[in-house]
Amino acid sequence: MGSKRSNGKLKSYDNMGYLFVLPFVVVFLIFSVYPVLRTLYFSFTDVKIAGLGNENWVWFAQYKRVITDKFFWRSLLNTVRIWGVNIVLQLGLAFLLTVIFSDIKYKIKGLAVFRIVYYLPNLIAATSIAFLFNTLLDWRFGTFNQIIASVYKLFGQTYNPVNWLGDSATAGNVIAIISAWMWFGNSFLMLMAGVQGISRDYFEAAAIDGAGRWTVFGKITLPLLKPILMYVAITSLIGGLQMFDLPYLMSAPTSSSYDSVYTSVMYLYKFGFTTGTTQTGYAAAIAYIIFIIILAVSLVQLKIFNRKED
Repeated sequence: MGSKRSNGKLKSYDNMGYLFVLPFVVVFLIFSVYPVLRTLYFSFTDVKIAGLGNENWVWFAQYKRVITDKFFWRSLLNTVRIWGVNIVLQLGLAFLLTVIFSDIKYKIKGLAVFRIVYYLPNLIAATSIAFLFNTLLDWRFGTFNQIIASVYKLFGQTYNPVNWLGDSATAGNVIAIISAWMWFGNSFLMLMAGVQGISRDYFEAAAIDGAGRWTVFGKITLPLLKPILMYVAITSLIGGLQMFDLPYLMSAPTSSSYDSVYTSVMYLYKFGFTTGTTQTGYAAAIAYIIFIIILAVSLVQLKIFNRKED
């Protein structure tokens, strides 16, 4: 009898666990699962504005429209171009700092302070960063152009102000550099976390054998960082192909550079939320095409990293 009672109490305690996870499950179903499924449903309809109940089932017509839409592919090309410059700078700077801070010969102290300083841009709202750099890079009164003009003046030269955000030749690269500045701290923290998980015995043995810092990084640090590097690469890809905030906030539809920084998510936003051009069904199809592209490229990255691992 005693064992049956104890088993009954254990079962009641086990059932109490479901009550603790129930709030999370409910919130997850309402705010995560339902929107995803609802968007999938809309992508097979011709609905203009959600909620009016006037949609018709059109099967894959919206997806065919996306695939044949040259403006979507142009916006995707802009996204990839901006992301490519961003990821090279972001990972390059993060790698350089990782090499410096993981080198036992340097023995740099105050890593916690540097972590905070490098990660700080990632904590600032994108709207604030956009406002800051819109002010600094203003071609008429911006601080950046004034500094360059002052340097030119010292050498007796005349400087013609550059419209950094208004010229299609520079706008995309400028936004990519700002984005890299925002996110390199996050990549650096990830890589340093991976380095700190590596036994110091490897580095000390390499130092005793007289291995150089680049040899240590290439032969010891980098191979053992592959899992972290794979995570950083895939998450950077996902974030890059979903780029929206900085290009949207730092470009004006009337500027000549707008077409060069018009990303795929901005194109989605045009049909999903902009008054006058709202086509919810088409926007939903764009969202799923972007998802499929991200999934495919992520799987390719995963396969490449696994092949290197083998």
